[in-house]
Amino acid sequence: MTRQRRSTIDASRSRVEQGLGLGNQGQSGGEGDSDPAARLLEILRDFARDSGIDQPPAAIGLDSRLEADLGLDSLGRSELIARLERGLGCRLSDEALLAATAGDLLTLARAGSAATEAGPEAAEAACGEVQATPTTSVGGLAARLPTGADSLLDMLDWHLERHPSQVHIQLYETEDRPRPITYAELADGAARVATGLREAGLRERQTVALMLPTGADYFQGFFGVLRAGGIPVPIYPPARPEQLEEHLRRHAGILSNAGARFLITVPEALTVARLLRAWVPSLTAVLTSKSFADATPTALAAHPRPDAIALLQYTSGSTGEPKGVVLSHADLLANIRAMGAAVAVRPDDCFVSWLPLYHDMGLIGAWLGSLCFGVPFVSMSPLSFLARPVRWLRAIHTHRGTLSAAPNFAYELCLKRVQDGDLEGLDLSCWRRALNGAEPVSADTLRRFAKRFERCGLPANALAPVYGLAEAAVGLSFPPPTRGPVIDCIDRERFAVSGEALRVPCTDQHAMSVVGCGRPLPGYHLRILDQDGQPLPERREGRLYFQGPSATRGYYRNPQATAGLIRDGWHDTGDRGYLADAELYLTGRIKDLIIRGGRNLYPYEVEQAVGELSGVRKGCVVAFAAADQARGSERLVLIAETRERDPARRTKLAQRVRERATDVLGSPPDEILLAPPRSILKTSSGKLRRGATRERWAAGRLTNAPPALLWQLLRLGAAGLRAALLRSARRLPGQLYAGYAWLLFGLIAPWVWLSIMTVPRLRWRWRLVRAGIGLLRRLAFVPLFVQGRERIPPPGQPFVIASNHQSYLDVMALVAAIDRPIDFIAKQGLSTNPLVRWPLERLGTLFVDRFDLLRGPEDAQRFAAALARGETLGFFPEGTFLERPGLLPFRMGAFLAAAGAGVPLLPVAVRGTRELMRGSRFSPRPGHAVVEIGQPIWPSDESWRSAVQLRDQARAFIAPRCEQTATKITPNQRDSAEQA
Repeated sequence: MTRQRRSTIDASRSRVEQGLGLGNQGQSGGEGDSDPAARLLEILRDFARDSGIDQPPAAIGLDSRLEADLGLDSLGRSELIARLERGLGCRLSDEALLAATAGDLLTLARAGSAATEAGPEAAEAACGEVQATPTTSVGGLAARLPTGADSLLDMLDWHLERHPSQVHIQLYETEDRPRPITYAELADGAARVATGLREAGLRERQTVALMLPTGADYFQGFFGVLRAGGIPVPIYPPARPEQLEEHLRRHAGILSNAGARFLITVPEALTVARLLRAWVPSLTAVLTSKSFADATPTALAAHPRPDAIALLQYTSGSTGEPKGVVLSHADLLANIRAMGAAVAVRPDDCFVSWLPLYHDMGLIGAWLGSLCFGVPFVSMSPLSFLARPVRWLRAIHTHRGTLSAAPNFAYELCLKRVQDGDLEGLDLSCWRRALNGAEPVSADTLRRFAKRFERCGLPANALAPVYGLAEAAVGLSFPPPTRGPVIDCIDRERFAVSGEALRVPCTDQHAMSVVGCGRPLPGYHLRILDQDGQPLPERREGRLYFQGPSATRGYYRNPQATAGLIRDGWHDTGDRGYLADAELYLTGRIKDLIIRGGRNLYPYEVEQAVGELSGVRKGCVVAFAAADQARGSERLVLIAETRERDPARRTKLAQRVRERATDVLGSPPDEILLAPPRSILKTSSGKLRRGATRERWAAGRLTNAPPALLWQLLRLGAAGLRAALLRSARRLPGQLYAGYAWLLFGLIAPWVWLSIMTVPRLRWRWRLVRAGIGLLRRLAFVPLFVQGRERIPPPGQPFVIASNHQSYLDVMALVAAIDRPIDFIAKQGLSTNPLVRWPLERLGTLFVDRFDLLRGPEDAQRFAAALARGETLGFFPEGTFLERPGLLPFRMGAFLAAAGAGVPLLPVAVRGTRELMRGSRFSPRPGHAVVEIGQPIWPSDESWRSAVQLRDQARAFIAPRCEQTATKITPNQRDSAEQA
């Protein structure tokens, strides 16, 4: 839809609503609207049933989108408008063909044919009496919630339509003054990015990696990828030069798994990012914000379905290699809304965050949650917080922040780095939910933080330990909205031996403190299973599984990991814990469990206890189990980072580490290693990478100093070059074949082109075209098998061909299979090049603009005239093709043409052409194709219902046949199929 035409509808809507006082009535979609709205919805639902549209009638409302939700093409809209005019007793303008939603149709119906001349009163009379409805108040939270949004783009558009100039983000780019970003500014920047990506060649459902720090470029880039129809993949920028090589190797794995087509990053990272292109074959280009500076924002029509992928959230890799969690728009919105209910979001809330936007808690929980609930979002970079943690608290004070979240280490860092002098004038009384998650929550940290900041007005019940994971989007369990932390004290020895969480007084010297992480979010369920998969009672530790509306469908392009994730409809969290009084208590990660002497030991307590020792770097202690080949069991290894270099003091420190670990574990570790700073590997979110650290320890490389930056770059470049050479060698046979095929085409096509332009008779031209195609196929070693040629109607009988669309080669396959001239229906874009248009016109091709909805009825008349002349029409009802398998929705042109002319419809299934030349890569590959022709289908009459029946019968024939791989041709099929 052009902007001019869209504005015509908007202007018409505005005039009518101003005259009638309708306000936002068209957005409700409820049955309580005025009589014209109810009648319109009744007609629309009847039409949907007649058309076989897979939508429950109750789900069709005024917000339903005619194309994205109901799949109506221009001819379907024409039929619907005719029914509306009959049913509502009014005449709709031509702009009704461009209406985006049922609400738009209602507005135009109310305007009527006399709206422009006679004003709102005439519009009211044209389609029945309309009752004026007061506008919705914007004072409450409900008025600020896009409750009808089905996607993240719907959510942004909802705010953009209602309050574009309202500030959405307060972005701290400097320490003292935030930069306000309005909804309009966010949308405008996103539109520029979307235009730039489309111009660079991005196609729908392709992935784009965002390697950007917190800033306007990230916010606009994320929605720009969505607006362009792509899938954003957030990854973190390199932090330290000494870990550059490992950083790029991990990112190369992520980008290769995601199949990323583009990488958007900062100019400073271009050199580093370009190294990734040698490692990632799919990566087309590395872009920066400057790449989009000159792009003109355009209204791209990306309308993703709720189940479409909205985001690939790669797991942190704290216990293994990162995996891409597939999250749909429906997943994200379900989880965000459930978390909003759990914290009881209010109209006066404000979310303050320094969390990185490449992490699920910062991206989904903080930013997208704020967008969904229309509350202000105050954002600062993680580096700003780490440099001076008091900035986080000051931002909460300044903006009267009510909601914020952070991992446990952030609260601990505030305790350590915020000085008493910084507390002067600091008012935290507004902070009602201080969420603590993303890593093990320390009971000691909770107690000390509450006590320290009580003097600043921090409410006693503000601290809220929570639990979540990327596989659930982000949140899974939250405490009640007004409750503070709950700490369970259990018998440490009994728990280690039997897994029973027996409560004991917290003063008991053998007590182990476990923090409660709340109860399942609304709509979610938890269960604890033993090692045999049997449910365990309360206060018995086992493996934690969950169900819920945002549970991921799996890991992107990783079926093996997906199979290990989902079991009998339940998702494995990879965590252990127990339930008590419906509260979840986490005890550790499955992979971190250390079994020693028949006792289950978790590393968290000992790591935290050793980290408190003077001389040990807090948060830089790791414990893990390693195989002991001599004893045939596991040995416990404890590694602690220290800056201490003096041998005598290091010996004393090692002794204190041993004593503290023995106190916590009940037995001493088998090995203690004091390592220099930055030896222990961590994820982008600060979690300990125990598995990777164990691998480096086992290889004897843990204490090795990292190589110089230049050496890392040289080594990466050499490895990338080697990988590129290997890929080229593997692709060489295919490239040689593609070159050979194009050489054949270049030799044959010019002679066929000249023949088409000079031979006087149409039938002769088609014989020459078939001869050229046959010669090309045979020289390129591409067999074509045709099944059902005897079903083609006899000469002189006009008919309509409806075929699936897999590749640019489909036309050649149909021409070779059906021995008669065919008037193919082609997209208007092909007519722009005279060298293409002239021969196609000489072969009878009819050009249509499927994006110009006003041309639909005119094109239908052209089709009818061609059939009346006895010609054969060739349609690809999908309108286009995709690289992925599966049929797209069928447009109605072919079926209305057959029904209107009373001629048979010939369904044809083509397979194998996608494998011969995939998508728009124009790189042919060896193989063969199959064309299977069905029985002609005669229409029962000229009605719309008859055309819908033709569509359904054709699809029923094509669908099961087009997705059989072309290689699955049995000897019997080869004997029975005629080779063209």
